[in-house]
Amino acid sequence: MTTLFDQARGTPPVTAPSLLRATVRHGAVRCAALCLVSTAATGAGLLLPAVLGRTLDLLLNRAPAGRWVGYSVGLLALLTALDMAETVLDTTTGARATAWLRLRLTGHVLALGPRATARFGPGELVARLVGSAAQAGSAPAAVAAAVAAVAGPAGAVVALGLLDVWLAVAFLAGAPLLVLLLRAFARDASQCVARYQETQGRIAAALAEAVGGARTIRAAGTADRETARILRPLPELSRSGHQMWRAQARAAARAVAVAPLLHLVVVAVAGVLLARHRLTVGDVLAASRYAVLAGGVGALVGQLSALVRARAAAGRLAEVLAEPAPAHGGRRLPPGPGRLELRGVTARRGGRTVLHGVDLTVPGGTTLAVVGRSGSGKSLLAAVAGRLCDPDSGEVLLDGVPLRELTHDALRGAIGHAFERPVLIGATVEDAIGLGPAAPSPGRVREAARTARADDFVRRLPDGYATPLAAAPRSGGESQRLGLARAFAHGGRLLVLDDALSSLDTVTEHRITHALAQGGARTTRVVVAHRAATAARADTVAWLDGGRVRAVGTHAALWRQAGYRQVFGEDGGDRRGGGAASGEGRGDGTVAGEHPGPGAGAVRPAGDPGRPAREARP
Repeated sequence: MTTLFDQARGTPPVTAPSLLRATVRHGAVRCAALCLVSTAATGAGLLLPAVLGRTLDLLLNRAPAGRWVGYSVGLLALLTALDMAETVLDTTTGARATAWLRLRLTGHVLALGPRATARFGPGELVARLVGSAAQAGSAPAAVAAAVAAVAGPAGAVVALGLLDVWLAVAFLAGAPLLVLLLRAFARDASQCVARYQETQGRIAAALAEAVGGARTIRAAGTADRETARILRPLPELSRSGHQMWRAQARAAARAVAVAPLLHLVVVAVAGVLLARHRLTVGDVLAASRYAVLAGGVGALVGQLSALVRARAAAGRLAEVLAEPAPAHGGRRLPPGPGRLELRGVTARRGGRTVLHGVDLTVPGGTTLAVVGRSGSGKSLLAAVAGRLCDPDSGEVLLDGVPLRELTHDALRGAIGHAFERPVLIGATVEDAIGLGPAAPSPGRVREAARTARADDFVRRLPDGYATPLAAAPRSGGESQRLGLARAFAHGGRLLVLDDALSSLDTVTEHRITHALAQGGARTTRVVVAHRAATAARADTVAWLDGGRVRAVGTHAALWRQAGYRQVFGEDGGDRRGGGAASGEGRGDGTVAGEHPGPGAGAVRPAGDPGRPAREARP
């Protein structure tokens, strides 16, 4: 059985109709119960006119009518009970369907990883998860209600035919007009609803973006301008909403024009039949009521409108679910030191090729620093190396096994990540550090915090490691250290640090990188570096330029090239202020008292283990 995180390839594409069918199937039991209750209520409603008509005839003829009065009261009580049951089932069916859709969408978005936010944006995803899922979740209840809404007019026509066939013929003569009304409404409303929901999503996306940058907006004094930007789509939202209501108003107005005419025709025919003694006064009362039920376009329009909104919302969810999630294999890693290989890796984002045929081999237990100017593809290479995303072509292997062929647990247990701006998740600080496939022991959590130089400030918190995250104020550097601790707590063969040291002071950075190096051959490290001092501490450096590996070698060897020095600043200094642990840097970018080393474990371009590091030809 496939999981939310492990979908099989080759499955049929997700579409709005298929998603709605799956939603209805998921709540099939409750949907069937709701349908039965709604249909029973419709049946009781159809019986009521006949019972009232019979009661009226008996009363007019001064015959005993107590039993039929009791039937009338019993039907009214039954209708009340069925209405209450229908309300409860309608609410719970919609809530369960919405919860199932949200669970499915959340799991798929998390399985997609960074590609989901890159394609749709976080605000748009939240809008679809909250609003669109709720509207699509109303589909099972709307389907059940639509069945009852159709059964009512159909049953009323049958009842007219039972009273007298000419009554049914009189009504059916104008029925095609009602069908055309409903068809026109469905066509007009579907376009308006789709535009309305899309505009809502744009407003939600802009609002989420502004909330995330609230400090910047306040510092820049541009709150009014941002408010105007967020609300700029409001006129379009208003137009779509008005178009939607106008479509419903037109359908209701046409129904008001057609339904009463049909009602009058049926009553007129009933009057003629009464005059000919083919119907009683009670039958005329029943026929009049059945004519109203048969022409109940208002209920059909309401249910059809709900189905149109649910279908449009399901289309927005299907767009996300149609994005293929990464598939996982069934293999596990053999024993090995954590050798990482990138073979012909090409990756595109937004129609642009960011990485071009990257070939790298990182021997197990060594540290590779990835450097390059902004936009050169460093973060994407780090994401590909840890399979946060897949390359468009090429292959990534860990100890000889392609990452695509590993099980989900084997993959995430072998590779740890730390980021520039980590998002800390959990009830307490200890939970945030221990977040992962398997919860580490408290001792392991504290050891990881000490390695990340986070233990001291965590112990100063009111409840130490048990302090709720919301009650643990943190600087940017402290958040980074907790993110590093989270990566260290789970061990693994490969550790990917995507600019995860950028907010640390040089002394703390030096201590952390020194502690990492002390791990020896147990862990292979890929570090996205912006400081020359960070690159100097690595065994080797991969210099990215325009998405290609321009050169690979030790920091000391690459420093002789002017282009490499310019990555850190035109004068060869560290533009981020990183230098020696003591605060003083050397001209070659190494830390005072340290030497970058001869690169015994050097990373070499794959396929050429003996070639010395040099600048790659264009």
